[in-house]
Amino acid sequence: MPATPKPEILAAFEAAKGFMPMDEGLALYAAAAEAGRLGLPLLEVGTYCGRSTVLLADAAREAGVTALTVDHHRGSEEQQPGWDYHDPETVDPEIGLMDTLPTFRRTLHRAGLEEHVVALVGRSPQIAALWARPLGLVFVDGGHTDEHASADYEGWAPHVAEGGLLVIHDVFPEPEDEFTGQAPYRVHQRALASGAFTEVSATGSLRVLRRRGAGI
Repeated sequence: MPATPKPEILAAFEAAKGFMPMDEGLALYAAAAEAGRLGLPLLEVGTYCGRSTVLLADAAREAGVTALTVDHHRGSEEQQPGWDYHDPETVDPEIGLMDTLPTFRRTLHRAGLEEHVVALVGRSPQIAALWARPLGLVFVDGGHTDEHASADYEGWAPHVAEGGLLVIHDVFPEPEDEFTGQAPYRVHQRALASGAFTEVSATGSLRVLRRRGAGI
């Protein structure tokens, strides 16, 4: 039976700003709980305000590992002013740019999970270039252009340990979802075509893949 979070963690997840629905969140938690058994860190690309981080952090706490989350906290393309996913409350009034880091920190504090998370603040390719250890899980949920989605995959998928999990969010194969989901879909297809990953589950737009060998 898949692992499920405690009611207080689900409440923190639901209270946090973000876009992940409950069914996908539960699938992410189950994947993180499984990957945590490898005894390796769990990493997500695309923190935003910490909604999914709550689930990863609690799974990491239960497994005795660390959750890491990568984001520059200036918002991805679809979160900028004028787009449907823009939230004016995330704009720093002093400089006029998005800054989701304070909201993210409040999310973790309210959930009691601060000590179980390492926040890596910066651009994903720059941080990935400095990374040199295996990961039990990589959750790709960053920018939705081909440039950014591909860079996240290329930077982090090679660090997934054998038997570990690669989780990709917002996988929409329909052409009408060109901006919101086609780039993650193409990354998903690329991962499968590499021969290094096999799909474990699909829940909504969330895909869970298992690493089975070298050759990304």
